[in-house]
Amino acid sequence: MSIIKILIIVTGIGMYDNSNLETGLWLSELTHLYHEAKEKGYEITIASPNGGNVPIDPESLKTFTLDKVSKKYWNDSSFRESLKNSKKLKEVENEKFDVVYLAGGHGTMYDFPNDTAMQNIVQQQYENGKIVAAICHGVGGLLNVRLSNGEYLIKNKTITGFNWFEESLAGRKKRVPFNLEAELKSRGSDYRKSFIPMTSKVVVYGNLITGQNPFSSKKMAKVVMKEIEKQQKTLN
Repeated sequence: MSIIKILIIVTGIGMYDNSNLETGLWLSELTHLYHEAKEKGYEITIASPNGGNVPIDPESLKTFTLDKVSKKYWNDSSFRESLKNSKKLKEVENEKFDVVYLAGGHGTMYDFPNDTAMQNIVQQQYENGKIVAAICHGVGGLLNVRLSNGEYLIKNKTITGFNWFEESLAGRKKRVPFNLEAELKSRGSDYRKSFIPMTSKVVVYGNLITGQNPFSSKKMAKVVMKEIEKQQKTLN
């Protein structure tokens, strides 16, 4: 059986526009999936729109947000090193993956939505019936992806993502370049959110999996692993 290959796409942006406020990747949205995949011996590629260093949102390193799994990896020098050398999306555009996963963090709002390499990767992945997963602000990377028929990928799909009230709770409403929840709805998606903000929610719609916020990271990783196993069974 061939080895399972996972592409994790992360942001390369470390600052909010017109501000000295730092942002970047939200660490747990990478580490949980990374951990589950490593445990199973899957092959992981980390890539970003421009490649190179992956900035980490300092908020995601605070005691309250740095969970056990994230702490373990953050203290691992080889893992930290790998985050300094993400591949460029263009380099992996024509590779085949079993899962393409868009990790979040506010930095993604700047370099995900209009990246054409990402749009091509996601479109091909989705149309080939392979798993496309995105969490929190990473879901913004799906906004402008169009299918071969010209329709938005997320049109009429049940999805979730970081909502506007959560943005308010995070104190970022005046910082962010757009309202993710409103934009997802404007593309015709069937947007859902958990009844209680900042609690875990993961939505599976065919081969599209979305998670609402950082608190969905653990469940997201489990769900993606389960969906990989399901796909493998149908192939065998």
